[in-house]
Amino acid sequence: MYESYYHLRDKPFQLNPDPRFFFASRGHKRAFAYLEYGLSLGEGFIVITGEVGAGKTTLAKSLLRKLESGIYVIAQLVSTQLAADDALRSIAAAFGLNAEGSTKSAVLKHLEDFLRMTVRQGQRPLLIVDEAQNLDRSAIEELRMLSNFHEGDKPLLQSFLLGQPEFRETLQSPEMLQLRQRVIASYHLGPLDRMETTQYIMHRLKTAGWQGSPSFSEDAFDAVFQFTEGVPRRINTLCDRILLFGYLEERPHLDAAAVREVIGDLRQEVHHQQPHEVAAELPAAPLPATAVADPALQEGLETRLVAIERSLNRLIPLVRKVLYTVSLGKEHE
Repeated sequence: MYESYYHLRDKPFQLNPDPRFFFASRGHKRAFAYLEYGLSLGEGFIVITGEVGAGKTTLAKSLLRKLESGIYVIAQLVSTQLAADDALRSIAAAFGLNAEGSTKSAVLKHLEDFLRMTVRQGQRPLLIVDEAQNLDRSAIEELRMLSNFHEGDKPLLQSFLLGQPEFRETLQSPEMLQLRQRVIASYHLGPLDRMETTQYIMHRLKTAGWQGSPSFSEDAFDAVFQFTEGVPRRINTLCDRILLFGYLEERPHLDAAAVREVIGDLRQEVHHQQPHEVAAELPAAPLPATAVADPALQEGLETRLVAIERSLNRLIPLVRKVLYTVSLGKEHE
């Protein structure tokens, strides 16, 4: 919606991981180097961890773009609380094999035959498991067992495991010793620092065709960094809303006041509230009459009502513009 107003080719802060927008921060460069190093060895496990929204998936997709086509046979799996048998079937399906209704031993044999044939044809099977922290420990053990498959002295499968910080704790447990011994490289992605946050925002804008509008003040970048703490996905969410705000308000320049106003709107939304803030929204028992008369309570209620009213006032012009755009499109049909 705001793309045409700011003359952008693409939406710069989309949440969907897109390797075109990959930003090589200091941490992401190191993580990328570990991935490339692991690929050069061609065996074992490479583990990349990071907070939610740190850019792990985008990092992996950026690496895949660089891989020489035809050499790698790649299976990508997003883990969702998979137990051992389900994990094996999901891995087989990710490689394009039909494992429905098969016993565990049959799935393993089918997978081994497929991997062996792939390696004999001069290709390299590569498994990428995203959200690895959701894997059951028995499923992780099955992954380790798959790494035992060899064709001569060549391993049949190499795996990348991408997960949130708790996955590191899982790997440190005593029963994960054998898998840890097969981890040839690992890296933990941290948040961007203040300077990298500015560079990240400008990188994504320029990739989307930015030509100078909107412009940002330095204190606007300060406000973005303070609220997002340098987490890329949070930066994307906030900046997307900032550009929408700028479009609605017809602002070619955005400063800290504009950012704070958008942050105020976001704080009214559940997914940006802290647990104690959400709890405050839940229905409570009726207050005694004396409590309703409490000036402090009334002031708090008035503050929230003003914030809600401000959010509604911001949405009304947006709805009008959407309706106008839709009606205009129908007229040209």
